[in-house]
Order: sequence, then C-alpha cells, then structure tokens
Amino acid sequence: MARGIFITFEGGEGAGKSTQILALAEALRGLGHEVLVTREPGGSAGAEAVRHVLLSGAAEPFGPGMEALLFAAARSDHVEQLIRPAVERGAIVLCDRFMDSSRVYQGVTGDLDPRFMEALEAVAINGMVPDLTLVLDLDAKEGLRRATARRGTDGADRYEKETLAVHRRRREAFLSIARAEPDRCVVVDATRGRDDVAEAIAEAVYQLLDRRRAVTEKAGAA
Repeated sequence: MARGIFITFEGGEGAGKSTQILALAEALRGLGHEVLVTREPGGSAGAEAVRHVLLSGAAEPFGPGMEALLFAAARSDHVEQLIRPAVERGAIVLCDRFMDSSRVYQGVTGDLDPRFMEALEAVAINGMVPDLTLVLDLDAKEGLRRATARRGTDGADRYEKETLAVHRRRREAFLSIARAEPDRCVVVDATRGRDDVAEAIAEAVYQLLDRRRAVTEKAGAA
C-alpha cells in the first residue's frame, strides 16, 4: 500500500487553522481520500492527557523547558499511536500544529537553547517530518482580535494571554522557518476571505498530490 501524506497547519493565534483544516478535509474526502484530522497538543489518548496541563498554564511555573518536555512527550505518543499508523496505511493526515509550534513557542519566545530543542524534536517526531506545512500568516494584533471573538466568554489560554510583542515575535519566527525550509513550507495569506484562503491551501495540497502521483507512476513504470 502506498504511503500516505502528512500535512501540518501552523501560524499564530486566530489565523484560522482549525477552520481551514476542516474545509480541506472535506475537499479531500470528496476526492475519495481517507483523511484523518488531528491536533496538538493532543490527538492521541496519552497526548490528550497532557493537553489540559499545558493549555491551562499548570506547567507554566516550571518554565519553558518543562513545557517543551511535556510537548515532546505528547508529540511522541501522538506520532506513534496515531499519525505514523495512519500515514503507513495510506491516509492523508491533517494536523493542527506540530513541531514548528514548539520551535516557535518554546524555542524562540521561550528562549530555549536551539541544540536542546533540536535534540528534543528528533526524539519526539522520530523521523515523521511533515510532507507539507501550511503557515497561515496574519498580523498578530488581528489574530488576537479574532481569537478573542472566537472564544466568547471563555478566558484566554496559556498562550493567547501573552503580550502583543510576544505574538509578533512568533509570527516572525514562523515566517523565518518557512524561508529556511521552502521545500516543506508554504505561506498562506490569512488576511484574505475564508474561501480565498481555502483555495490557496487546496492548490498547494493538490500540487503535492500531483507530485506524489507522478513519482508513483514513474516507479511503477520502471
């Protein structure tokens, strides 16, 4: 059975990742693909157990190093219990946040040693690098406005509550990753209307599917 595809969605708060993942999943299922939608922190049973600890801020007093370790533990369980088995059986996996969020949130704005973060990432993902990462880019101030409107009367989570300056650093960090890894990352302008954003995402994904199909056909003909 052909290997599936692993696609991650990244970006700041309020960029519309969750909305766009659902739209893409519907489009891909309409084409006959098996699609698994998941998220981080969480996704698998073990990772979901860690999710509340992280988003509630319960781990915050222990510092970004502890948070990074918890994210890595959750990610390892997520990869091995959910993501890898789905990709190996040929599914398309769409994940709301993955390794780049740790690079940005704990590595850059948590000021953790890059060597520590690289070692932690290598253990956590165990080779499961996304085939495509869609970075939804949005001005940090507008993203926070959207996030506030979305949650209504609920309080801000551990990461939403931080200062505008921190959110701006995160936006630049995501863009820096995309510039450094252009073969994996595609930046999508999230200021556009929902349908226009969905169209840009679909175009990037369909190009990946076409490339994968061409490689498979070439291998079959050899």
